[in-house]
Amino acid sequence: MGTIGGAGSPVMDARPGHRGEAGSVSESRVERLSLVMPMWNEEEMISSAVTASFEAGEVLLRDGAISAFELVLVDDGSTDATGKLADELAVHEPRLQIVHHEHNRGLGGAVRSGLTAATGDLILYTDVDLPFDLMEIGRLLRLLRTYNADVLSAYRLERRSEGVRRTIYSNVYNLLIRATLGLRVRDVNFACKLIRRRVLDHIELHSEGSFIDAELMAKASHRGFQIVQVGLDYFARSRGVSTLSSWGTIAGIMTELRALTPEIRALRPLTPDEAAE
Repeated sequence: MGTIGGAGSPVMDARPGHRGEAGSVSESRVERLSLVMPMWNEEEMISSAVTASFEAGEVLLRDGAISAFELVLVDDGSTDATGKLADELAVHEPRLQIVHHEHNRGLGGAVRSGLTAATGDLILYTDVDLPFDLMEIGRLLRLLRTYNADVLSAYRLERRSEGVRRTIYSNVYNLLIRATLGLRVRDVNFACKLIRRRVLDHIELHSEGSFIDAELMAKASHRGFQIVQVGLDYFARSRGVSTLSSWGTIAGIMTELRALTPEIRALRPLTPDEAAE
């Protein structure tokens, strides 16, 4: 397995037939997993997302891949019945935690609230529209541990289902992030990031919008955390409305990119004392 670069740490591609130098599981204990999902007007998706999440969690618990599981849903000021439905589901499931925003803050604000509320040693952030099969989480955990990585970032193996325009936007954005922040990640905005708690303890996130993925990955890389990438089958949204390719969202990304680039570029790898904390 080759190192494909990064601003402060190696970014590896965990493809079949490739092995990393780490080679073995570094964790001597089984960790707790938090699954974080931001939501805005997702009344059509919430029930199936919660069901799929706990089905995947039960498999992981049964197989001994994790010691505990929780689902954190962040209602980002929804104007439909999303928040009400989430609260009703949580009444019967103590492992379901609901975070409410009084007003819509945007994707970054919702993700940050979810990451703050999560109690797990490992945190998986994804979307409530289920862009990948959650039964793949077991494989993601094995890859993170096998390659002794700090962050796992997934990329879409097949993207034609989301349309030509969004695919072009995404490709251009990935190139822009690589050129601006030195982050060599294939699919920076794909909502599948598996993160060790220690990464979040050593970076501070500020994005309120859709720049959150790039900010998270770039800061982790500049701080010297090891990132591994893996391809997943992608399932395009079938219900609800996506706003990720709207001009307003794109303008917000560019504004935050300009504002946060100096801070990201100034970051350096952890010192031995910081890493030992």
